[in-house]
Amino acid sequence: MHALAGVGSYPGTKRTDTRRRGAQMELGLVGLGKMGGNMRERIRRAGHTVVGYDRNAEVSDVHSLAELVDKLEGPRVVWVMVPAGAATQSTIDELGELLSPGDVVVDGGNSRWTDDEKHAGELAAKGVGFVDCGVSGGVWGLENGYALMYGGDAAHVAKVQPVFDALKPEGEFGSVHAGRVGAGHFAKMVHNGIEYAMMQAFAEGWELLEAADSVTDVREVFRSWQQGTVIRSWLLDLAVNALDDDEHLGSLRGYAADSGEGRWTVEAAIDNAVPLPAITASLFARFSSRQEDSPQMKMIAALRNQFGGHAVESSKK
Repeated sequence: MHALAGVGSYPGTKRTDTRRRGAQMELGLVGLGKMGGNMRERIRRAGHTVVGYDRNAEVSDVHSLAELVDKLEGPRVVWVMVPAGAATQSTIDELGELLSPGDVVVDGGNSRWTDDEKHAGELAAKGVGFVDCGVSGGVWGLENGYALMYGGDAAHVAKVQPVFDALKPEGEFGSVHAGRVGAGHFAKMVHNGIEYAMMQAFAEGWELLEAADSVTDVREVFRSWQQGTVIRSWLLDLAVNALDDDEHLGSLRGYAADSGEGRWTVEAAIDNAVPLPAITASLFARFSSRQEDSPQMKMIAALRNQFGGHAVESSKK
């Protein structure tokens, strides 16, 4: 076992044993992109020790998953923050060979909830616990905190609780044990489906205002809604930010990708015979952006860039 750096940093020379001091702990974090890198910093600010691994050596604390596991004292907690699908599966497969009974893996990416039971079963066969966690907060989470929805056995959740507490926003809310394995990602999926519909409503309203000859300052109409109206929200604030950057969104191409969670939400609705007309329509509206330069999708693209740092396409292509 190699020596680990002091609280809140790695590498370093002086080791402070945080696992034995109250709620402080060590965490392995795999994936240090836009979300993962900021999460590492927020967890460290809370006094915990984080050992991060990323394929990008410039941001990584260690050179491999094996080295990450070796740096942590057991029982270990390793948080995976990589793209859903093959990347998550391969990471969990490798961790399953490296970890020991009593350790816990957290999948904090946007995995499909149906994958969680599979991953939990694979790890349980090796005595390793599994928690799935939906994370919302985007590029603003470092300062504002991340909304967390997690699923899994209470004993496994308890081992991760100090990290959940470090990541969540200040105050009473923003974190929930949603249920058994899969519940966290299912809750996050529904959250994203609602997000699709809310963004679509703002986009449609914005396009209609832009089309009306009688309305001469659409940006200020949006700004006026930030106080005293029933639609005031963080998304509205971000829409105003986007319009301040580019009043008519003329520099953006009207194209917005779908990350997959909107599709999964609609599929789950079909499976459960639950009508979702607004969310379903907002998903199909994303598809329309692939056929034309949609004005509404300029606003959707701008909002996704504002809250999540998602890439936008220039109108000059």
